[in-house]
Amino acid sequence: MSALHDRHRAVLMPWHAQSKAHGGPAFNAGEGCFLIEESGNRIFDFSSGWIAANLGHGHPRLIKAIADQAARLYYAPPIFVNDTRAELAARLSDLSPWPDGARVHFTSGGGEANDDAIKAARMITGRHKILAAYRSYHGTTGGASGATGDMRRWPNEPSSYPAVRFFAPYPYRSPFHTDDPDEEVRRAMDHLDRIVTQEGAHNIAALLIEPMVGSSGLIRYPDGYLDALRRFTEERGILLIFDEVMTGFGRVGAAFAAERFQVAPDMIVFAKGVNGAAIPLGGLMIREGVARHFDDTVFDAGHTHAGHPIAMASGVAALDAYEQGGLFTRARALEDRFRDRLTDLRQRHAVVGDIRGAGAFWGIELVRDRATKEPLVPWYAKDASLNYRLTERMLQDGNWVYARYGILMLAPPLIVTDEELDAAMAQLSRSLTWLESQI
Repeated sequence: MSALHDRHRAVLMPWHAQSKAHGGPAFNAGEGCFLIEESGNRIFDFSSGWIAANLGHGHPRLIKAIADQAARLYYAPPIFVNDTRAELAARLSDLSPWPDGARVHFTSGGGEANDDAIKAARMITGRHKILAAYRSYHGTTGGASGATGDMRRWPNEPSSYPAVRFFAPYPYRSPFHTDDPDEEVRRAMDHLDRIVTQEGAHNIAALLIEPMVGSSGLIRYPDGYLDALRRFTEERGILLIFDEVMTGFGRVGAAFAAERFQVAPDMIVFAKGVNGAAIPLGGLMIREGVARHFDDTVFDAGHTHAGHPIAMASGVAALDAYEQGGLFTRARALEDRFRDRLTDLRQRHAVVGDIRGAGAFWGIELVRDRATKEPLVPWYAKDASLNYRLTERMLQDGNWVYARYGILMLAPPLIVTDEELDAAMAQLSRSLTWLESQI
């Protein structure tokens, strides 16, 4: 244990019992697609941190923009007009999936942004209920935690902002007892209709959903499901909010998943990739036709660091890097490579139950028995030690992979080369060989 590890015990580590949280690798530097340990060892960042560092580490454009803005102005209250803030908002509006553009509200991260999306939906509609899926994660702030579907909401219950939850499609483990994607969509929509009938559509302000499930299982919905949600909400006057904290900014092969899947919601929540996670930054885009509600009504939300000039500068620089590097569509070029390499892994490793994803955002669901689909670690199991041991082994083999309950989330920086991706896949194969010796 290094002196750094010893001093790090003053840090409360998230999502861990503290007695087990401080013994992992110490990353003090990063370069490109790699995190660099205190020892100098280079680890491939196969998950872009927590699906955030879309531009990798140490990007020179971001470093310069941050330094230049800090030298010029590093803080201005969000009620003032600021050139960098105006630039980023206008650029995001132009990038949005709506022909008439959007209004943008900035926050420090995705949880705050989801909170404010819920507030905005309630202010706009005059309704109070929110619909959200069980397999979902929207953040740990009050409203975001109340809308979150998985067990990370439990410590915050009862929530002051509870959501009405529903089951969304999960093709590998269908909650609707079918192997047919079209039938899955039909049954899912019938299920949702029954819930809304009981809750009263006139009470529901918005439906909040990740267009692809992120850390609650990395699930790609069957074709037609998001379109069906769009029709369903429009018919009932319910606003549709896409939580694109993970799927935004090139991750699935377009600026937003709304563009990739050709379904335009009423609001998009963003964070993480907006500036490659260089500085805390998130926000909410509301399509112009909906946002006009606030022209003569107070937008009753705000934060001290909303639209922070340094964060704004990093966002503008990131958009330049994405656009000039062709990175919004780079993941589409990577998609076939991912599918081919992961299909090969599944053929060689019986522990791989399912592979799924889009662009450069893929999941591997690990199982003990492929025939029965017995999970490697049950989703809410109290003992996830095998999962932690697998994470340690993957680090030893040269990969950082974000893993939750036997589901591996592969989402490298969009600047990854084909050679780097292939090498990381070979390292992952070695880790899976080790895993198979343990079960």
